[in-house]
Formats: sequence, structure tokens, C-alpha cells
Amino acid sequence: MKYEATIGLETHIMQKTQTKMFCACRYEYGAEPNIHVCPVCLGYPGALPVMNEKAIELCCKAGLLLDCKINPYSKWDRKNYFYPDMAKNYQITQADEPLCLGGHLTVEVDGETKTFTLERIHQEENAAKNTHVAGASLVDYNRAGTALMEIVSNPCMHSAADALAYLTALKQIMEYGGISDCNPEKGQIRSDVNVSVRPVGQKELGSKVEIKNMNSFAFIQQAIEYEIDRQTELLENGGSVVQETRGFDSERGETFSQRTKENAHDYRYFPEPDLMPVKISAEQVEQWRSELPELPAQRRVRYVSELGLPEYDAGVLTADKATSDWFELAMQHTQNAKAVSNFIMGEMMRLLSEKEIPISESKVTPEKLAGIIALIDAKTISTGAGKQVFEIVFNDGGDPKAIVEEKGLAQVSDDSALEDWADEAIAANPKPVEEYKAGNAASINFLMGQVMKASRGKANPGAVMQMLKQKLDG
Repeated sequence: MKYEATIGLETHIMQKTQTKMFCACRYEYGAEPNIHVCPVCLGYPGALPVMNEKAIELCCKAGLLLDCKINPYSKWDRKNYFYPDMAKNYQITQADEPLCLGGHLTVEVDGETKTFTLERIHQEENAAKNTHVAGASLVDYNRAGTALMEIVSNPCMHSAADALAYLTALKQIMEYGGISDCNPEKGQIRSDVNVSVRPVGQKELGSKVEIKNMNSFAFIQQAIEYEIDRQTELLENGGSVVQETRGFDSERGETFSQRTKENAHDYRYFPEPDLMPVKISAEQVEQWRSELPELPAQRRVRYVSELGLPEYDAGVLTADKATSDWFELAMQHTQNAKAVSNFIMGEMMRLLSEKEIPISESKVTPEKLAGIIALIDAKTISTGAGKQVFEIVFNDGGDPKAIVEEKGLAQVSDDSALEDWADEAIAANPKPVEEYKAGNAASINFLMGQVMKASRGKANPGAVMQMLKQKLDG
């Protein structure tokens, strides 16, 4: 019997707000524990929450970016549970009237275009951070109460590749939209992964297993692949899958049982009595829609159609918002899009990887790269010399033109100098000369190399080729 997997994702994303969801405390990643707290986020009796308007806006804009319907009426609920990461023993969330309904995300998976649908996006507050050490658990409430939205997909994915493509596209859209920085290492994007397996053709979904709180895309992929194999093997051997919550052991590459899965009634949801419902007008929605930025898919199309870049280049440049924004700035100073793309995908990414720094910290600014490209386009320096200048600026800073003069990297186009090198190459290499004259056109490349060697790379390659052909064809 053949089996198929069904996967749904609940992705939690921390929004870019200056203060927490229901109080005025700010959030600072890496701050000394428990300094950004107040009676509201610590759950003191009598402390009342106040909605963060910016968080509501960002949640709704995220919904618009994902083609959701913005709910004109939504309300708040209490999700009750007892755990140290929630000081008041309940979380303020949205159970049955979320801010955003429906929606979808279209991606490419292994060359095939797929559309994955959403159930909802709702606004809630974040939990504190627990750190488990030998014999104790430490709780940092700095993160407690920060603005958090949950994007819930329908169970519409069927492989780890589907889930990875969905999450990658979702992360890009949230970054481009200014909703979140989506830094996994800072806990700004993490997912609960629901996986079930059923016989092919069966309408009813199999028992669902939830893998909780994963912030690594690579580990999510591994966990899904492992879980599909585990559940399939259970069913093939006549067993059954237990609905439960599981964790993922990254060292072993395996999921492990944590607890029997809770149901909604276990949380005793009821309306939040201290907050009014949220009402959003159609005019407000249209205002937010007008403020939406260009998304990565739209940039890719523009880079190909307007700038003439290959689709591969467009995909690489838009994969990371910071890189794409840097490219955009460079294009304000040059018309040579392909040259900018080549330098970013080549020298820039290589050096950033070696130094382990973001592109924002590169000493090669967009203006300086445009200056290097201008020198190449004017045939003042060769492309190879341009790469040398780029690396010097990247490591030490400086002005490209000054570096060219200081290092003597300017190309030689003077006819008399080129003629001397060409005559020397022809005289010293009679065999390739004879081969060229006998019809082997490629032999001129050897002579070209000899001239470039004699000039220590300074000769203008185009002028050299023209000079050699004049002398050999004459």
C-alpha cells in the first residue's frame, strides 16, 4: 500500500514594534534578563493590557501581502495554561475571530509552481524565554508579552520540500514587507509542524503529530522527513499513529515523544474581558494596502524584464532583502546591471562569507562598486584588475580611482607599446603563428596570452586582439 503525507505549519513571527503587545515595555534582544518588564507583562493583579496599534497594523499588512481577507471585527481571548513562561497563567490571543482570514502563497518547488493556502493569521503575545540548566529552569521575562503573530496554513503540503519552499517564501515576504526581521537565531520566526500520513486515496487525514517550536529550516526539513518515514513504517507494520506532541533531537536527526496532544478545550478559551474588540474599516484596509512595498517575486520579474538580468541572477539577488536593497542602491549610480550582479554574486558573496559579516558592513559601498564598474566600462582597467580593486576596497577601504593609480592597474592601450609586445609574441612563437595562418583561428589565443603576460595584465585585451589580427592577417 502506498502512503502520502500531509503537512501544515503554524508559524510564529515576532513583529517589528518598539514596545510589547499590551504594555509600554520595549524589547531588546540580548539584554540583561528581566529588565524590560512591568506589572502588565509580569501578570500582576489589577494590571490592565492596552493594545499596540502598530502590531495590529503589521499583522493586517502581513495578511494583505498574503492575500488574506482582513476581518472587520475581531476579538481577544484568553488561552489558559500553567507554565513558567506565562506569568499570568494565560496568553492573550485570538481563538475564533482572528484579524486575517484565508490567504495563500505561491512558490516553486523543484521547478513546479504550487499554491499553499492559509487558514488564518492571528495576533497574540509572546511567552518568556526558558533556559533549562542542570537542576533548574531560568526564566527571562524580557520577551514575555512581545508582539507575536501566528500564520496558520491549511494542511496542504505533502513533502519536506513543500514546507521548506513555503517557509522560505514566507520569510522573504515578511522581511520585504517590513513586518519582521525573521532572524531564526533571535527566535523571531519559529514553527510548529503538523505531520500526518494516510493511504493514498483515503479522504480522511491520518492522526496528526505536532513537532513544536522549531526555528531552523534545516531541522524542520529533517524532522518532517523522519516523521513521514516513522509514521509510514508504523502503518505498514499494522500499528497506529498516536496523536501527540513531539520534539526533535537535532544530533540524532529524530523526533521523540513529549506529551499527548492537547485539544482546544484543554486550554479553556474564553473572551478576554479587559480588551475591547478590534474594528477595522474598509478605508483603513485600503490605506494599508497602498503602503505595501514591492515583494521579492515582483522584484525578480522587474530585474528580468526591465534590467535584462538572467532569471538565475534575479533569484539570487532577491533571496535576501539586504542584498537586494544593496543592489537597488548600486543601480542608482550605474546602468550596468549585469556587472553589479556579477560582482555581488562573485566577489561580494565570497568575501562576505570569508569574513562572516553582513553586506551592510562591507567597506565596498554601492557608490564605490559603481565607480569600479565605471573604470572597467571606460576600459581604464580590466575586469581582472577591477576584481583586485574590489578586494582591496573590501579589506582596507579607499577610493577605487586612487587605488588604480597607486597600484598601477590602469590598462595600456597605447599603440606603440602594444605593437612592441605583439611583435615579440609573434617572433618568439612561430608555431602558433603558422597554425593560425593555416586556418586554426584558436591559435591566436596563445599569442594573446603571451602579450598579456608580457604586459603583466595591463594590456587592453580588445586592442591586443585587434593588433594581432592586423599583423597576422596582413
